[in-house]
Amino acid sequence: MKKQSNLSKLMGYAGRHRILTYLSWILSVISALLALVPFWYIWRIIHDVLAVAPDFAQAGNIERYGWFAVLFAVISIVVYIGALMCSHLSAFRVASNIRKTLMHHIASLPLGVTERYGSGNLRRIVNTSSSATETYLAHRLPDKAGAIATPIGLLVLLLAFDWRLGLLSLIPVALGFLIMMKMTGAGMEQKMQEYQNALSSMSNEAVEYVRGIPVVKTFGQTIFSFKRFKAAIDSYEKWVIAYTKALRLPMMFYTTAINGVFAFLIAGGILLSRDGVTDELLLNLIFYIVITPVIGTTLTKIMFMSEDAMIAGDAINRIDEVLREKPLPGSAVNDEPKDNGVILEHISYSYDGKKNALNDVSLTIQPGQTVALVGASGGGKTTLANLIARFFDPQKGRVLIGNTDIRDIPKEILMNKVSFVFQNSRLLKTSVLENVRMGNPAATRGEVIHALEAAQCMDIIKKLPDGIDTVVGGDGVYLSGGEQQRIAIARAILKSAPVLILDEATAFADPDNEVRVQQALSALSEGKTVIMIAHRLSSVTGADCIYVLQDGVIVESGTHSGLIEQNGIFAQMWKAYSEAAEWKIEKEARV
Repeated sequence: MKKQSNLSKLMGYAGRHRILTYLSWILSVISALLALVPFWYIWRIIHDVLAVAPDFAQAGNIERYGWFAVLFAVISIVVYIGALMCSHLSAFRVASNIRKTLMHHIASLPLGVTERYGSGNLRRIVNTSSSATETYLAHRLPDKAGAIATPIGLLVLLLAFDWRLGLLSLIPVALGFLIMMKMTGAGMEQKMQEYQNALSSMSNEAVEYVRGIPVVKTFGQTIFSFKRFKAAIDSYEKWVIAYTKALRLPMMFYTTAINGVFAFLIAGGILLSRDGVTDELLLNLIFYIVITPVIGTTLTKIMFMSEDAMIAGDAINRIDEVLREKPLPGSAVNDEPKDNGVILEHISYSYDGKKNALNDVSLTIQPGQTVALVGASGGGKTTLANLIARFFDPQKGRVLIGNTDIRDIPKEILMNKVSFVFQNSRLLKTSVLENVRMGNPAATRGEVIHALEAAQCMDIIKKLPDGIDTVVGGDGVYLSGGEQQRIAIARAILKSAPVLILDEATAFADPDNEVRVQQALSALSEGKTVIMIAHRLSSVTGADCIYVLQDGVIVESGTHSGLIEQNGIFAQMWKAYSEAAEWKIEKEARV
């Protein structure tokens, strides 16, 4: 099967506007050829001046030729503007359709895929990659059409007046073209991909670093706590410096070659004037000196167009990579869960295909039961919770809610069945009312207020200038992490999903907010099946069952008291946690 070209892929997004892209090329070619006509009138002016020298008053056509030169230059500019208008209309439509297609597709992907890419990387693909295609279509392709037409027209002019000088002026052009091809070949394409990878990595790590600033401030860390961000900057720096040094010599030779045309013309003029300088030779030499700088400008344009074509090609590959990601498969069964129980049967999952984040995990959570997942970071707690919410599917085993495989539950029903409160909940820049109403778009204002009351949010609402109609993030209205968490819990209360997953929900709350968040969670958890991920072991003492995960395997399970009596891993964790809490209390007492 023939591989589809990048241009064909872009035209697939253009729709009826693709005709404007092709029209822009035609107009650009016409503009480029019209731009050469003034040079012919310049040659006529030089010819008339030399013919009547030194009695310049006899040159009666100079003014007429000058006005014709100006007229064709203006017409060329107007036609070029028309070409750009056509190309921009098509390019804007293509970029807009790419962004719409990407966002619709990303919205259909499991959260596991978006987590793997990283929000910074995805945002760069949606914004920067689509912008690269816009620049390519709006400017580079019309300019490329004109740049191809210009040398053809120049070749006719160069050979029409004096073929000997014309051939001499083409020698440095050929040298410059060969050097340019060396710089913009397959190696350059690989380098451009590496450059975009370095930019994407740095952008993604920058976003993650900015998001982690609250943690930096809370725990008094420095920038060196974010080694991946610094490593991305260092890697980009090394790559750019090495790449610049590698192109230093080729660029120097290229610049010398395209600007060396004057040396060839002067040498040719000296050789051709050995038998004496004729008016015709002088006329042609002056004309060639005037017109040959256009060659260098055109070649440089072509070189940068090749670079931009590589950037656009890399952008299209990144867009296609995201679009090749598959949404989670649906099912023709479309069953509904019979109850709120959760069962995991021999679940295994790996992010990289090498090491399992979860390895043959099985557990049963009865309807209305509260269970806790504890263990060291990287043990598989969040992965397990993500599988229950079907952020991605396990590679082995299956997850059941109400004795129904979640792959057989329609997405809308599953989302109404499961509610997720993250450790760092985010609010949209809209009113508190609409932020909470996202949990149930059909909810009345009174139901929203009731949910806010249950989530212990009324102290927040009272201090806001417009109450629940206050826009979060607007006019200097900002909420602390704990306050945002309580608003998010109100959203979950309004949703009233029977299965609730709490991912370290009090992690970023200050002591005062933590008490209120715990009260809100108690209201939210009432009568629901609750799966808690916790590092603060004091928050899981009342759980019906605690599962201890280590390296993707459940190593212990039982009630708090039962696990303490076992004197195993959990007992050691509890001892270390209790000693740390006592040390903190003693330290505060001394202060």
